[in-house]
Amino acid sequence: MPVDPAFVDIEGPWEHRYVAANGARFHVAVMGDGPLVMMLHGFPQFWYTWRHQMTALASCGYRVAAMDLRGYGGSDKPPRGYDTYMSTLDTASIIRALGESSAVVLGQGLGGWVAWCMPTFRRDVTRAIAALSMPHPRVIRHATWTSRHQREASRWILDLQKPFRPERAMNRSHAYVEGILTAWSSPHGTFPSSEDVARYGDAMMIPFVAHSAAEHYRWIGRSSVRPDGPMFMRRVRRPVEVPVLQVQGTDDRCVLADTTTGSGVYVPRDYRYVVVDGAGHFLTEEAPHAVNRILIDWLDSL
Repeated sequence: MPVDPAFVDIEGPWEHRYVAANGARFHVAVMGDGPLVMMLHGFPQFWYTWRHQMTALASCGYRVAAMDLRGYGGSDKPPRGYDTYMSTLDTASIIRALGESSAVVLGQGLGGWVAWCMPTFRRDVTRAIAALSMPHPRVIRHATWTSRHQREASRWILDLQKPFRPERAMNRSHAYVEGILTAWSSPHGTFPSSEDVARYGDAMMIPFVAHSAAEHYRWIGRSSVRPDGPMFMRRVRRPVEVPVLQVQGTDDRCVLADTTTGSGVYVPRDYRYVVVDGAGHFLTEEAPHAVNRILIDWLDSL
């Protein structure tokens, strides 16, 4: 059954805004006052994955904005525009639409991939970045090529390249999303609960979300065998000239912990790498208190 996009307007201490930016309309949950911290979610989730960090950071004097990426949640779902270049422009445009000239950009999973690219493509609005469960794009690409274990862990991206089948699976039931949430999280934790599965499973059943979510990864996959993929990788080879925080869970079974080392090669100055023991891919929900402490300590040091 299709789900109404208003489903993502979950009540809480935040304000829901619909922001016109970069030729589209984006749903953004906003909270607090102070320097802006922009939050980008990963697959298969939406802005709500940042709820614990929103309340913690807002209480420490930051203005936080958690957006639904293009194609997800309450944001527009146009037929095109799911390349990483567009994702960075979407983020930059929303920062400006919120009345700010720059922000610290936090990203989890897919959002972390976009965050790594912000200093290269949208340096003018990027004060610093934090990437959770995602190394530098060139590092994860190299690991996928050279590590059999990481290649197996990334097979789901190959499955998403198939037309129609992933979308049908996501729209048929919660089983697809439950499988992803369970497979990538720590086997020793309590995430995902049945409530988590229902919430994120329903979010994927919003009309066109399943297709749009897959399109982000189809660009990453298919561009690798087209000229735009190698050109993208050459561009992100440039040094990252803003402070960087990378956070990784030891039990991540999507981005394996031993593939995340080496990103500091691309950050010549302020680079911090922090490991969260016993946590999987979904750090913001599997280890919210630890992540909150890490983020606040880092943000206060900027």
